[in-house]
Amino acid sequence: MGHRALVAYRRPDRRYDVRYSHWGGDGVSLGERITAENPLADGAVDPDLLANAIDRERVLTGHLDPCIYELLYLVSPGADYRVSAYRVCWLEWGDGREDGRGAIISVADDAADRRVRTWFRATKTALADVVEMGALSRRAAQAYLEARVCEDENGTVYTYGTSELDDPSYAPTSDWWLENERVRENRKNGDGDEEGHDAT
Repeated sequence: MGHRALVAYRRPDRRYDVRYSHWGGDGVSLGERITAENPLADGAVDPDLLANAIDRERVLTGHLDPCIYELLYLVSPGADYRVSAYRVCWLEWGDGREDGRGAIISVADDAADRRVRTWFRATKTALADVVEMGALSRRAAQAYLEARVCEDENGTVYTYGTSELDDPSYAPTSDWWLENERVRENRKNGDGDEEGHDAT
């Protein structure tokens, strides 16, 4: 079955080339093996492109299916050849109306990744029990889960595919990762401009 990951390499034009790793989602150690001298980590990353020259938001919305992938790596070639890892979290319960709703959470190392996986699994399982008992609707539970991902873990919520566009009544949570640099910097520094960041 594998532990699937997407690896997106930033190009000089700031767009991305996307590749696949069959076992790259099993912890974040793959990121340590991707270097300027070894960009495909000794074959751990498939050399065939899944997509080339796409904008950063399309990595999420067009390729990072939260039901399939476990990790996303963003590779920034340059002097330090920086690799950032993100745990992919599926925000549905299997019979939700929007199967493509997901989130990514930055994880610096294997310990951080284990903590995020444990936290997310426990939170989602507890919410499923609350829904099963009839205390919350599935939609309310999902909104709460999205809020916890964003507020507790500084995660980024996104929608894979375009199914939400077919339903004009659906109002998704803001996709933080897709905001401009100024807004992201304000949030990171804790000052000002929180408008549009409510996940409920």
